[in-house]
Amino acid sequence: MKTQLKVPLLLLCLFLLTHSCFQDNDDNTISANQINDFIWKGMNLFYLYKDNVPDLANDRFSTTGEYADYLNSFSQPEEFFESLIYQRENVDHYSWIVDDYIALEQFLVGCSVINGMEFSLLKAPNSANNVIGIVRLVVHGSDAENKGIKRGDIFYEVNGVQLYYNSETDNNFSLFNSSSYTIALGDYNDMGTQDPSDDRIDPKNESITLNKFEFCEDPIHDTNIFTVGTKKVGYILYNGFNPDYDSELNAIFGDFKSNAIDALIVDLRYNPGGSVNSAILLASMITGQFTGEIFSTEEWNSEFQQAIESENPEYLINRFVNNDEGSSLNSLNLDKVYILATNYSASASELVINSLDPYVDVIHIGENTEGKYQASITLYDSDDFTREGVNPSHAYAMQPLIFKSLNSVGYTDYNNGLTPDISLEEDYLNLGVLGNENEPLLAAALFEIENASGKLSDIKSKQRLQLQLLEDNNYLSPIRRGMYVDKPLPSELLNKFLFE
Repeated sequence: MKTQLKVPLLLLCLFLLTHSCFQDNDDNTISANQINDFIWKGMNLFYLYKDNVPDLANDRFSTTGEYADYLNSFSQPEEFFESLIYQRENVDHYSWIVDDYIALEQFLVGCSVINGMEFSLLKAPNSANNVIGIVRLVVHGSDAENKGIKRGDIFYEVNGVQLYYNSETDNNFSLFNSSSYTIALGDYNDMGTQDPSDDRIDPKNESITLNKFEFCEDPIHDTNIFTVGTKKVGYILYNGFNPDYDSELNAIFGDFKSNAIDALIVDLRYNPGGSVNSAILLASMITGQFTGEIFSTEEWNSEFQQAIESENPEYLINRFVNNDEGSSLNSLNLDKVYILATNYSASASELVINSLDPYVDVIHIGENTEGKYQASITLYDSDDFTREGVNPSHAYAMQPLIFKSLNSVGYTDYNNGLTPDISLEEDYLNLGVLGNENEPLLAAALFEIENASGKLSDIKSKQRLQLQLLEDNNYLSPIRRGMYVDKPLPSELLNKFLFE
């Protein structure tokens, strides 16, 4: 009996690289733009929002001639890819395409060309258009650290030019695109008054030149064990869900376990996401008592969802685990965890918070998270969209959203992010030292563990004027880390879609 998972004859022809099913009146095979052909096929099969994009409908084209004319109407692959994105401004902020999949692969595991200074750009005090940068984080071992850049440093010029912002299209933030640039440092001067109208930035007459190098960042930025009264409190600042560091992460939890910690603080404030599997491992290390239970489920586009549910429904379920590639996890069996998260916390960070929530008491301290509950996958121009057999004539690859994640009770679509239990914004003028017990967000978690709510109120009372945030270095990058799938696609299902 013929399977219902087959694509129509037209789609089968489009999936085959020869495009030989339809011919024109002169019996000459009609060929379409090769890269655009790859883009359409991949998006038609996998894109989460396929149902909302008419040009991705299975019956969109009646002949390959019509299909070829459509593909060739776009001169640039990037332009074509963008035409298939569903509501870029409001819904899909995260699908992207690159012309160098080697660089993409490196980026997804934390390797990129950076100087190691992560910063936010804010409106300068009492200025209509001037901008200042404030350093949030300095990557260990980077050029910025070697040059003495510190969290909280303020700069106002790049290459001798005052930073400015008039609008999204009228600013000089492109100065940061250079492989080397010089920043001029300054001090925030409140003139010793409570009145912000006289605040200003004073030059320090100090400049630092920063150089970008190929660098692979260790996402485990800091760990510690604090003593709060009679309690031992483990702390980890984790900046990316990178599978290359899963073993290191497990070793740190082994240290927490051997020290019999009573409470755990997981600092995800600057963690933009990464591997879904690494998120499952982290949640399983925090707990341990839920092995085999549902961590999260996946919802794909309607056609692919129906096919998976029919052929392999277990593929849609991610479960808590007790080992990683044969190695036992150092699980803490906690029933409460303190997570520091801000609007820089996204994707796999939010997946951990949302998926743990039905099982343990998650105390989220900080700000609303970004609101990214969708995952992507790297698609290559090959017969089955995997790396094997990739088309050697170009290096394009794409990273479209392919499913959204739900926790075990079905919660998803948190477009406005996950709301903190204890609201506390980072004070750009009083950032503190990451990992230090006096740093405001970490101190708030320690006070909560100590049950010293009065001290938390004291932190909030000391917060200074909040400057207007304009941009940050992560968003200035052409590609951004997010939540990506690192389990193999169901080959039997793909074979049915592509080749039967």
